[in-house]
Amino acid sequence: MDLPASLLHPARAPLAPALRVLRLCLHLLMAGLLALAALRADSAAGTVLALVTGAVYAAGSYLPSVRESQRAAAVWLGALGVSWLAMLCLTPEALWVAFPLYFLQLHLLPVRWSLPAVTLTAVAAILSYVGHGAALNPGVFIGPLLGAAVAVATVLGYQALYRESERRRRLIEELIATRAELAAAERHAGTLAERERLAREIHDTLAQGLSSIQLLLRAAERALPPGSPAAGHIDRARQAAQDNLAEARRFVRALSPPDLEHGSLAAALERLCEPGVGDYGPAAGPYGPGAGPRVRFSVSGTPVELPTPYEVALLRIAQSALANTVRHAAASRAEITLSFMDASVTLDVVDDGTGFEPVSVRPSSDGGFGLPAMRSRAESLGGTFTVESAPGQGTAVAVSLPLPAGV
Repeated sequence: MDLPASLLHPARAPLAPALRVLRLCLHLLMAGLLALAALRADSAAGTVLALVTGAVYAAGSYLPSVRESQRAAAVWLGALGVSWLAMLCLTPEALWVAFPLYFLQLHLLPVRWSLPAVTLTAVAAILSYVGHGAALNPGVFIGPLLGAAVAVATVLGYQALYRESERRRRLIEELIATRAELAAAERHAGTLAERERLAREIHDTLAQGLSSIQLLLRAAERALPPGSPAAGHIDRARQAAQDNLAEARRFVRALSPPDLEHGSLAAALERLCEPGVGDYGPAAGPYGPGAGPRVRFSVSGTPVELPTPYEVALLRIAQSALANTVRHAAASRAEITLSFMDASVTLDVVDDGTGFEPVSVRPSSDGGFGLPAMRSRAESLGGTFTVESAPGQGTAVAVSLPLPAGV
């Protein structure tokens, strides 16, 4: 049943002002028609049956079982119908009660039962009118049938509007929830981006400057003659620079992405390949949960500790490349390889997806996962970024960063 009997039963759901008015009008209509039938009845039995029908109607309006159970509502409608039919046999004025009965049947019964019930009610009204000696004319048939048609059109139209209203209400709620999630995701992404920016700034300016100061002080210390009084001051200055450099590096580590806080780059990349990992893992994209490509991770060469900007860049490029694979490539397999060589570190992301023409790719509108953004990350560290792909031949993304001196 698409629409609850809210017009009749206020306890089923909170009613809008318009529905309260409609419910009150239905009660008044039923009471007025029963009073008319009772007053114009030809016998005391007709008056008594009108009162009984009114009592049955009132009981159904307030009994909790009728409000809460469709079966109880059907039983109540049956009792009301039997009482009305008995009254109909005694007084022709009872046929006007058929009109509110149409609305009750349409509201309380499923469509497959309400339409036959309305039809039978209309037929009973016509037969009673004829049975009480009325002359046969088109009005005898048109009146009850037209009333039934108006009731059916009104109730089914209202039900259609109600369903559309509920659909739009749910859609609005989903949009509000999605907007809140998007805002939270944007705030989180902005926080991570700012952390990365600060980490790069500290590493590229403060940490590098302190390292240069330390080297210059060491050279100055070697240039002084043995036993020079200034040697002690230079040594203390060099130690202070070294301590501040260590502190700056701790700041850089603290500002690194959460994926790198509790392990190495290799561990973060391996977690990235696990099913259902965040927005970048195989559970995302058009596949649905747990239905993305199988992703394998491997390490080649002897791992060395990389500077934080290198680890951040390689992790973000891997996330971006894998996100593109999941969302666009329709791949069944993908592989991430981290290779450590004598003078460089290389990251390869390869899939067996649909492929594309790299020259036709436009810059990403969000600035996050586009190929230009990946290329910019690599080139900012003096590295190279290449993409090899063709329609139907999969995609290979490779980034190579030169290892800094002393790594």
